[in-house]
Amino acid sequence: MPLAFPVHLPRHAFSVRDAARAGDIWRCFQEAAVEGSTRCGWPPERYRKEGSAFVVREMTVVHHREPRYGEVLDARTWVANFRRGILTTREIRLENNTGLIASASQEWVHVTKGLRPVRAGAECLASFAPEDVEPTRDLPQWTSIPDAPEISFTFELWHGWMDPLGHANHPMYLDWCDEVLYRRMVAGGLDPVRLVPVAEKVSWKLGMEAPDSVSIVSQLVGRTAACDAVFTHKILNGAGKMCATATTVRRVVDGTGQVLVDLART
Repeated sequence: MPLAFPVHLPRHAFSVRDAARAGDIWRCFQEAAVEGSTRCGWPPERYRKEGSAFVVREMTVVHHREPRYGEVLDARTWVANFRRGILTTREIRLENNTGLIASASQEWVHVTKGLRPVRAGAECLASFAPEDVEPTRDLPQWTSIPDAPEISFTFELWHGWMDPLGHANHPMYLDWCDEVLYRRMVAGGLDPVRLVPVAEKVSWKLGMEAPDSVSIVSQLVGRTAACDAVFTHKILNGAGKMCATATTVRRVVDGTGQVLVDLART
């Protein structure tokens, strides 16, 4: 049976309109994954002792609605598969008595020191028996919009941002993608706090460490049947190497994503 337990979104996860940001929903999913692992006998300190870890390879999230500060939330999580003892899919659902709030499908890679993929040991594999509970989540379909201009910005990573594995934590990549859209909205006369997350997927190729520079190159690529705007994002390091790619689906509060489509095409 899936594990279930309460989770909490801190005050700093919320914008001035009292809605949780997408990146902080991702941080809540990360905490749920760590708690789920801990309840199966694998807390962070055990991984350190074993000289191993799980790192995220790909993550897909669907936002069913925006949670408000102070809402009581529950996480429900299970391992959906474990392939070759190296790749595993963890499903997480954030919900309460009103229904689903956000759903995540996480692809993790079991690694040893130096982040080298390696088959998990017998005890680890036995602790995470796969369960067939619900289908994995995916992005909505969309109609392509060609030839929209690219938008981008570049910045330098801070040492104080590095996570327990010494690199930029995976929710930060989503923060960066949304920051590109925030800046474009401000330039177009729109309040960035109006941005609403619908869904997103991020895939990682390389980790990023301070004090490297980061460049985000974003582009409008489509529109869903609900008129939500679809953007792709390339995340590059200072050497120009692709570290991650992302697709985000966004709308504005009290509306659709059409205003974002119009803005991104200009």
